[in-house]
Amino acid sequence: MNTPWTEFLVREGATLEDSGICFETPETEVRAVESGTVVVPLVHLGLIRSAGDDSVNFLHNLLSNDVKKLGPLAAQWSSFNTPKGRMLASLLLWNDATGQMIAASADIQPTLQKKLSMYVLRSKVKVADATADTALIGVSGASADAALASAGLTAPVAPMSQSVTGELRCIRLDQRNLVIAVPIATAPEVFAKLVASGAARAGTAAWQLAMIRAGLPLITATTQEEFVAQMLNFEVIGGVSFNKGCYPGQEIVARTQYLGKLKKRMYRVHVPGEASPAAGSDLFTPEFGDQSAGKLVNVAPAPAGGFEALAVMQTSSAEAGEVHLGSPQGPRLQFLELPYVLPEK
Repeated sequence: MNTPWTEFLVREGATLEDSGICFETPETEVRAVESGTVVVPLVHLGLIRSAGDDSVNFLHNLLSNDVKKLGPLAAQWSSFNTPKGRMLASLLLWNDATGQMIAASADIQPTLQKKLSMYVLRSKVKVADATADTALIGVSGASADAALASAGLTAPVAPMSQSVTGELRCIRLDQRNLVIAVPIATAPEVFAKLVASGAARAGTAAWQLAMIRAGLPLITATTQEEFVAQMLNFEVIGGVSFNKGCYPGQEIVARTQYLGKLKKRMYRVHVPGEASPAAGSDLFTPEFGDQSAGKLVNVAPAPAGGFEALAVMQTSSAEAGEVHLGSPQGPRLQFLELPYVLPEK
């Protein structure tokens, strides 16, 4: 979709592809994540707006989190699931002046919007594409707050909260990562101010690396219906409410939480090699032989070579420590730390 925003980015030297955006090479841009603060056009994300008198109840009855408790200056992770509890979309949700905004992977945004619209029926709700009127810009790094301040923007203090500057909303994901939602007509000006403040221009790979290191997964078309919420650590990052009532897949998600031991979890790993592994690639272990023991969720180039990834796998395989990509003889993964502690069960 060509907009004044994407046309501006192309004039700035960006290359736009189905997988996202880059200004230089992905390998160069991920190194900027370690060395400083980056500003990234989040064109790999699509936006849906839900508005109307019944919008809050509508979303509350469909998503995994408690939308009724979402404050006017708050944000939350959530998911939209199949009746069998498998995740169709991982979502970032927040309130704005018009209703609720939903950010999801751009490659599933049209089908997600269509599925949500099917549930409207007689509710006073309008579900619409917001990508054409609102742009998302990510800022990541130790000096992210200072970059926003230099650009005349105020960063929210607490994680999963937002600040408002005119028509612009800034959402803090964690200490290092913020998302700015801005009217598309003024996005070029905001982006230019952030670059002038000292933040380096970077592309999708840089943001994906930042999210991998933050342990924040993104469901794409390749990984739809592969995982229950807890497999992606969604209850750890605050993406599931267990006392909100029914929603599609709720029974499976609740059963996974309270009955038995969770057999799969998401981990952060390093993958050696020069060829970029694809999201959804199978993982293998001696314990499971030729049977898949898990899958990659998100992948980005690592600054020192190879790739970093979020990977869902059998917890027993992670505990054993020997996991291979693509085949039992494939590259062996190295386990890296997540920024949060996984529950024991």
